[in-house]
Amino acid sequence: MNQDYIQTDEWSILEEGFDVNHVKASESLFSIGNGAMGQRANFEETYTGPTFQGSYIAGVYYPDKTRVGWWKNGYPEYFAKVLNAPNWIGIDVTVNGESLDLYTCKNVQNFHRELNMKEGFYLRSFEATLQNGSSVRVESTRILSLDLDELGVISYKVTPLNGSATITLSPYLDAGITNEDTNWDDAFWDTLEVKEAQEQGFIRSRTMKTDFNICTFMQSKLFLNDKAIEASKASEVTDTKIGFKYAIKVSEGETLTLHKFAGYVTDMNHKKSELISAAKKTLEKGVALGYSEIKKLQKQSWEKIWEMADITIEGDSKAQQGIRFNIFQLNQTYLGKDARLNIGPKGFTGEKYGGSTYWDTEAYCIPFYMATKDQEVARNLLVYRYNHLEKAIENAAKLGFNKGAALYPMVTMNGEESHNEWEITFEEIHRNGAIAYAIYNYIRYTGDTAYMHEKGLEVVIAIARFWKQRVTFSENKGKYMILGVTGPNEYENNVNNNWYTNYLAKWCLQYAAEQVVATERDAASDFDRILKKVKLTSEEVSEWKKVAANLYFPYSEAHNVYLQQDGFLDKELVPVSELDPSQRPINQKWSWDRILRSPYIKQADVLQGFYFFEDDFSTKAIERHFNFYEPFTVHESSLSPCVHSIQAAKLGRMDQAYNFYLQTSRLDLDDYNKEVEEGCHITSMAGTWMSIVEGFGGMRIKNNMLSFEPKIPKQWKSYSFKVNFRGRIVTVSVSQDGPSFTVCPGGAFQILVNGKEMEISNNQTQTA
Repeated sequence: MNQDYIQTDEWSILEEGFDVNHVKASESLFSIGNGAMGQRANFEETYTGPTFQGSYIAGVYYPDKTRVGWWKNGYPEYFAKVLNAPNWIGIDVTVNGESLDLYTCKNVQNFHRELNMKEGFYLRSFEATLQNGSSVRVESTRILSLDLDELGVISYKVTPLNGSATITLSPYLDAGITNEDTNWDDAFWDTLEVKEAQEQGFIRSRTMKTDFNICTFMQSKLFLNDKAIEASKASEVTDTKIGFKYAIKVSEGETLTLHKFAGYVTDMNHKKSELISAAKKTLEKGVALGYSEIKKLQKQSWEKIWEMADITIEGDSKAQQGIRFNIFQLNQTYLGKDARLNIGPKGFTGEKYGGSTYWDTEAYCIPFYMATKDQEVARNLLVYRYNHLEKAIENAAKLGFNKGAALYPMVTMNGEESHNEWEITFEEIHRNGAIAYAIYNYIRYTGDTAYMHEKGLEVVIAIARFWKQRVTFSENKGKYMILGVTGPNEYENNVNNNWYTNYLAKWCLQYAAEQVVATERDAASDFDRILKKVKLTSEEVSEWKKVAANLYFPYSEAHNVYLQQDGFLDKELVPVSELDPSQRPINQKWSWDRILRSPYIKQADVLQGFYFFEDDFSTKAIERHFNFYEPFTVHESSLSPCVHSIQAAKLGRMDQAYNFYLQTSRLDLDDYNKEVEEGCHITSMAGTWMSIVEGFGGMRIKNNMLSFEPKIPKQWKSYSFKVNFRGRIVTVSVSQDGPSFTVCPGGAFQILVNGKEMEISNNQTQTA
């Protein structure tokens, strides 16, 4: 593990003591967001040491021109980049004429950093002695409001410690920013206007090419010893920046406080011509409420979220901190208010992966949002894909597919494919199946069959058409094959018959055929509408069934397992346990050529299929495949440990399940993959939730009922979680003595526990 400086606390992420080597990692770990915007935990004051500055606005992106050595037909024109937006947190600080900069201070003491997950704020405090000998204490608290999601507020306090001092506080907005992640070092933003209006500052900016218009705004209030004061200001305005300078004489022990209200309004929610007036209204609301009231409202909003989403663990503080950190970051990233938005792999914590939509949303995130929020939130994630169906059909057409076949993108912001690695763009087509599986998963959990009739069927038909055209019939084997693919294990490229991809294709074709019949039976008018729109014929459906019944699956009689792909047994099958630890992680130590020839598996691949389609296989078959593939898995994808934890728990291997759980829950906090400074792994955090609820809790849907097979790690005294199942809130509590269940609201409720029916009475705790 790369780091061990994060202190253990069940409700907070804590850092004690200042270390320049921790700054970039902490900027990721202490990130904050509110679903509409977010930012890394950069310092407000000047910092000249190594740092990765990042502020991001949900849905705003730039089409960075793809950079490749040569072009291939169908290659994406651009990679959609999440944009480092204009910086509004900045507050330059000088003490007796010298800039406060922790990188150059003589010493920094009592440095404390806290991400308070219970109440939703980020706090930093320290005492510093500058080169001129002046010593100050600083305390800064930052909030991105959940209630007013265009607004953030900072409380910045400075106290002289060794004599009176002239403190200059200069809050500013800066649009002259760049991205860490860029192909051509383009300027992504064009600054349109910098405007001062009394105590308020505004910068209107526009993204190049995509023409997103935003207004960044600020207004500040000053206090001396908590009493509001008026102070003359000097304005500093350039082509890309506006700042106000307040110089105040402060006696030793007195505290000067600046409350900075700031944020973004965008033309996604307001007319371009009215952005400044919209910003003024937001400031008016924020200033009228004041910092203390905003902080109070923030606490109340997070209380509501935690009331439903919290998972409690008794007896293991590290495990408790891990799951809450994951749940907190998921809710900071996406709250389901806007169907135009989705969940980027780094959320608002960094720029890697473009911050766009991946198959992670469907495979990992939807279960979390289905169970911890109203079903409309998960429905919005499906609607997002439905709204991109025409683009998915266009993406498939670029690769030579026709007649309404759809290939959903590996990476997207607007439905267009924008991934720029050929072995993934063209070959990692299993993402298509995850879209169809998510529709199935959502409907079986929520019972919302109307979604299939209204929107879902069009998507599954288009996906089935893709699989029908993507297969190749082998005269040699008399079977349909899928050639030239990359499965979830991205450490194998351009392989034939990846088992997971083939099985997913078979399932999609069968599911589409079944849903055509079901929709015709249950929603005739919707069926007629869809039939006319997509021009579906019964002959086409018959072809789907034919392909599904005759797909090829590589299998080893010797090992009695399905093979990850045709050539897997041709590799030198040396387990991970025999690797020299100095060679890990292999993706940072080995050449790509060596990785591709190795047997090492980046993440669950065959086992991903056994996770999705568990009911299709016996427990013995699941165990055989787990025994065969897990020893070759290096878990160098954030999406890997959770699937293995769930399957280990199913197999009763609780020590393994627990260790995988710790790895997924503390992946970033303990920096397992030595890359947290690039940002946190947001989408895999939903897998952490799944590790407890589906792994230890054993939650499944069986016979249209909630089913549980609870287990508990020996390291825990107890754990509990809630799920919202079709409007009923079910609380599951598991101790070393066994499980208990409660339900509200409504009358008696039937569930399955370890395969047996059990009735729960409203608000009555029932033990199993």
